[in-house]
Amino acid sequence: MVDFSLWDIFRNLLLALRWTVALSLIAFVGGGLVGMALLVARIAKLPGAERGVAGYVQLFQGTPLLMQLFLAYFGMALLGLNVSPWTAAAVALTLYTSAFLAEIWRGCVNAIPKGQWEASASLALTLGEQLRHVIGPQALRIAIAPTVGFLVQVIKGTALASVIGFVELTKAGTMITNATFRPFTVYACVALLYFVLCYPVSAWSRSLERKLQRGR
Repeated sequence: MVDFSLWDIFRNLLLALRWTVALSLIAFVGGGLVGMALLVARIAKLPGAERGVAGYVQLFQGTPLLMQLFLAYFGMALLGLNVSPWTAAAVALTLYTSAFLAEIWRGCVNAIPKGQWEASASLALTLGEQLRHVIGPQALRIAIAPTVGFLVQVIKGTALASVIGFVELTKAGTMITNATFRPFTVYACVALLYFVLCYPVSAWSRSLERKLQRGR
């Protein structure tokens, strides 16, 4: 048993928190880029895109993130790729995030009245121009609140990366607990740090939703 003070515990958890933040940002940005590509492919009605993207979304939404992390870590090893827990976690969370964001954004685009599509098409705008100048700005206004809200789920989802050995906040809490035998103190600090990280994002999402309601 190691004699850790409360400050020692908190300081070590703060060091691990940076990896939780980094993994969340990578998953959110990477997932956003992949999700946008999936959305555009679906809107453009590319051959097989509708079924392919729908199947992709259902796969990642219909299976536990925990299983996706295991498959990313051990599956890439079976393919002969020697990946680190960090790489596997980033890949799994990026794919998971992209599926949800693609579906969130598809709902926002579908919320735009059909007349907006018809009006922009009557101006001989290409699909890219329609999305950039007419549909995109309106859909973006609707999408901001649920997108920010989903970021909270991504942050909390990083906790599952501990099962493949990635040392983020939860994994660090487990390691400190094993060294100090003070699980209540350690996990209370872990919960507090997650709350400090997630609450401002949740509050921002609710604020955006209220502004959207007033705007309507």
